Amino acid sequence: MKVSISVGGKFHAFYLAEQLQNNGDLLQLITSYPRFEVLKSGISKDKISSIVAKELIQRGFGKLPDILQRRYNPQFFICDLYDQIATSKLQPCDVFVGWSSFSRHSLKKAKSFGALTILERGSSHIEYQKDVLSEEYERYGLKPSLPHPRIVDKELEEYAMADYISVPSLFAKKSFLEKGFSNHKILHVPYGVDLKRFKPMEKKDNIFRIIHCGAVTLRKGCHYLLKAFFELNLPNSELWFVGTISDDMQSFIKQYEDERIKYHGPKPQSSLSWYYSQANVFSLLSLEEGLAMVQAQAMACRLPVICTTNTGGEDLIQEGKSGFVIPIRDLDALKDKINFFFENPEKCKEMGIAAEQRVKDAFSWNKYGENIINEYKRVLLLND
Repeated sequence: MKVSISVGGKFHAFYLAEQLQNNGDLLQLITSYPRFEVLKSGISKDKISSIVAKELIQRGFGKLPDILQRRYNPQFFICDLYDQIATSKLQPCDVFVGWSSFSRHSLKKAKSFGALTILERGSSHIEYQKDVLSEEYERYGLKPSLPHPRIVDKELEEYAMADYISVPSLFAKKSFLEKGFSNHKILHVPYGVDLKRFKPMEKKDNIFRIIHCGAVTLRKGCHYLLKAFFELNLPNSELWFVGTISDDMQSFIKQYEDERIKYHGPKPQSSLSWYYSQANVFSLLSLEEGLAMVQAQAMACRLPVICTTNTGGEDLIQEGKSGFVIPIRDLDALKDKINFFFENPEKCKEMGIAAEQRVKDAFSWNKYGENIINEYKRVLLLND
């Protein structure tokens, strides 16, 4: 089996490529990352095709004045440019795996080779994503940050063109089934976590601490976490946010200003284990995700998790054993679970240990590689 991958960025594609390479199945990895960055993941130089123009344009646009950025959304142009260049580099293969938004032209060429085509969709169905986020922004009278309309159209075409759509969680799978997709077209394989990088470290104090790691945005439900923590007003407690703060959160940050709420900004992956380990509980309250990998990272660092149904966390978390999964926007449920961990420190530690064991047993990247390669082989046989 020879597999070609095309990804406009990184996502989890480098882990996928590494697993395929270790199994002797990787033909080619096409990415917008420079070759020297990809080599750090252990991918052989001769298997890498780099399209850095996408990153240069995207990052260059981000440095333009805000007024220009607000007038023009280059998302579709950048994705489609990458896709067209990737198409020219694509080699004949048995299986083509392309990332959604970046693969319409590539899917067409792969089909001309007779390849089995698989679209990687790391989030829910794009129309579900658009609708739930629009609804949330409207609740607060904010301008929505949504996928470009032409990106939506492009993804819908990609969904139809691909032989299969690969998603990382039951939540993401359900979003496709609800849109009328057949069960057999959806491949459901949860992501893994780097167990060498993410492991528990010593906690330096006895403060009860909740941590959110990742972008601090409305999409991630950070406004609900702020409100719950502020209103609970627990003694000897802190709330940490580790990640870049978006403009749509500024009014909430001012509303719930509190010296116990700490904003640490974005941190490199290499330092995240320390930040996780200074907390007692990890929380992610997203309105929409595919499978947020920060959840498994936190679990590997021995933290129980409070997450919403829309984070993909149901795949990871054993309810009441390694964490709790609550409905989106349910402030009362969130407060109840935070209170539970605050009032039951020994149970909190016990659930953290169970969380660590859970990811060690079932969610390493090696386990992901084994599962995804088995899926590729299964669907290849079905289509032989």
